[in-house]
Amino acid sequence: ARNIVTDFGKIADPIADKALMATALICLNIAYGLPWWITIVILIRELGITFWRMILLRQGKVVPASKGGKLKTALQSLAVGLYLCPLPHWMDVPNLVVMLLAVVVTVATGIQYLIDGRRENA
Repeated sequence: ARNIVTDFGKIADPIADKALMATALICLNIAYGLPWWITIVILIRELGITFWRMILLRQGKVVPASKGGKLKTALQSLAVGLYLCPLPHWMDVPNLVVMLLAVVVTVATGIQYLIDGRRENA
């Protein structure tokens, strides 16, 4: 609302997003039968990039969220929301397609973060 960006916010906001998404995905695994591999792939990427960011932070480098990272968060949120909505069974396949798209974007943006970070340090 105030358009204020802080280094703390650049780190804390993505961590909060990841904690909420991890909780939602695990609940979907238990309650709605979401395949576990989806949660595992997403969590490995999320934790990996978070630890990578923390290592860079110790070196005095702050990695802000990218536009791709924001798209990833939006897709993950949409996918989780679709699973939680009381939709007819014919929506099961479209819901899974959105979730799989979220997984693809999640992995792709994780790789892009690493590529961009390597370029900056080269």
